[in-house]
Amino acid sequence: MTLEAAQSGRPARALAQRRLAVVDTNVWLDLFFFRDIESQSLAAALESPHWVAARCEQTDAELATVVQRPRFGSSPAEAARLIECLRNWQARTLLLPLDAQAPCRCRDPDDQKFLDLAFAAGAAVLLTKDKALLSLSREARHFGLAILTPRQFGRRFAQHGAAQGERIVQCVVPP
Repeated sequence: MTLEAAQSGRPARALAQRRLAVVDTNVWLDLFFFRDIESQSLAAALESPHWVAARCEQTDAELATVVQRPRFGSSPAEAARLIECLRNWQARTLLLPLDAQAPCRCRDPDDQKFLDLAFAAGAAVLLTKDKALLSLSREARHFGLAILTPRQFGRRFAQHGAAQGERIVQCVVPP
């Protein structure tokens, strides 16, 4: 979903019934490259009508750079699959401007964009495994943001039916 679509009345009403999540680059890789078992509840939640992920140009740029590294595109087919996953991700997530700064600062400046996006978007959750971001979870909670690992997300939200694991996100390159 693009920002323009989100600003029109109908999608905005639908968005109001969904919780926003920000997914950092390493969690994205767990979802689409490593297919980490601990991320399955998160994958199911993002496929459900209850959650939508937010992204911005800065997070897109980092993700595009990372998926083009030789480690992740070990073969032309794998590189093509990841680029297709990135395009699918961008098509089904909400693109927002990064127009606000978080009230807390991350000790790793490269991770600050995820925190800023979470606050700018009014996200309920920032999903990460990054220790610098996780160390801010208590402080962020005072401002209404939960900073969680995918495992914590699964434990916390599985009881709400939004992350039951019925569907697992998979990217398949069309033939």
